[in-house]
Amino acid sequence: MRSISLRPITALSLCRALVASAGLAALTAGAASAETLTLYCAQHQQMVDQITAGFTKHTGIKVRTRYGEAPEIASQIVQEGKASPADVYFTENSPELVLLDEKGLLAPVDAKTLTKVPSRFNAEDGNWLGVLARENVLTYDPKLIDAAKLPASLMDLAGPDWKGKVAIAPTDADFLPLVEAVVKLKGRPAALDWLRGLKANAQLFDDDEAVVAAVDRGAVATGIINNYYWARLHQEKGDATVAAIHHFGGKDVGGLINVSGAAVLKSSKHQAAGQKFLAFLVSQPVQALLGAGDVDFEYPLADGVKANPILTPFDKLDPPAISIKDLGDDQDAAKLLREAGLL
Repeated sequence: MRSISLRPITALSLCRALVASAGLAALTAGAASAETLTLYCAQHQQMVDQITAGFTKHTGIKVRTRYGEAPEIASQIVQEGKASPADVYFTENSPELVLLDEKGLLAPVDAKTLTKVPSRFNAEDGNWLGVLARENVLTYDPKLIDAAKLPASLMDLAGPDWKGKVAIAPTDADFLPLVEAVVKLKGRPAALDWLRGLKANAQLFDDDEAVVAAVDRGAVATGIINNYYWARLHQEKGDATVAAIHHFGGKDVGGLINVSGAAVLKSSKHQAAGQKFLAFLVSQPVQALLGAGDVDFEYPLADGVKANPILTPFDKLDPPAISIKDLGDDQDAAKLLREAGLL
């Protein structure tokens, strides 16, 4: 979650947009509040710092944020249980929320807030809320590989023809849902074979940022990443960016859509404030500013909100037919990575 120099969405711009929006009273009810929410967060710090600053300026509710990697934070919440100091959890992938929901640690999201996002992006039981989405893609160096020779399927990258030509970040939390998607579509034995093929073929990096950077400097031909890492690099470097982006079509598993979401902890002593924060995340003005801004390049999930124009329009993507429930809670994906020698 490295911070880079991009044009910010300021707290002031969030507030101005909210003031101009409908439904303001529901969000400003705590404007004189001295409450402090504790947010456990596994999303990009630069974006979240701006959101929480805007929320505080607009409602008077302060936010104390603890950042970390998604699986570790989710595990910490499980260990803390009812004694967790966390009020809200905001994470970059759905499996961690599924895990906490399975453990009975999440409170129901206000019904009105859930309606702001298409139901397929929320928990089936209504205990967590979809906020943003991103697409799994392949980044590549056109100097090292012709676009016409890129793989039709993500599964092809485990074949012998790709030895030394692909980069992955198996320890990045974004990789786990992709593994679970392969399990769902291809079966567990095929997923294990795929991972073993990647271990034989791939250069390994700590995170997706390192993967796209390696491709951009010509160190490797291709890399598996989520789309926003390429978009952030392109925003930073402009026309000097070498790395290009390849979208898997035909509902291939490589075009997986991941959902970033948030929830209020059942143990929170600030339930009303936590629900206000969730409503703030999916309010039209905040979602519109996230979509238009140059800090986070994910897809806003609120109905009718457009993504940053650098991204392929959401309705033009061709993801596999996998539900959030299908992606599970990361536990089996982690076991498979260990079996393949990638963890």
